[in-house]
Amino acid sequence: MDCKQPQTLRPVVDRARCEAKADCVRVCPYDVFEVRALGPADKAGLGAFARFRAFVHGNKQAFVVDPGRCHGCGLCVTACPEKAIKLERYNKEAT
Repeated sequence: MDCKQPQTLRPVVDRARCEAKADCVRVCPYDVFEVRALGPADKAGLGAFARFRAFVHGNKQAFVVDPGRCHGCGLCVTACPEKAIKLERYNKEAT
């Protein structure tokens, strides 16, 4: 069977759950993540509780810096204590 739409996995960080503990950064062998400060646009998209949580954790969160490097191994999903990371399928040619 031919694959007409090549799909792959990419990590997605749930901004409402991430506490910037950086376990994803430590376990990812492909350097897909970094922890950095939330910008104004990032904060604007958060609800009140998530903004408070971000404040408590230094207004930092994990970010996916290059989803193309992801090999879909799932180490980040397993390592995240907040369960803030999931792998989702996407069409590689559409991005």
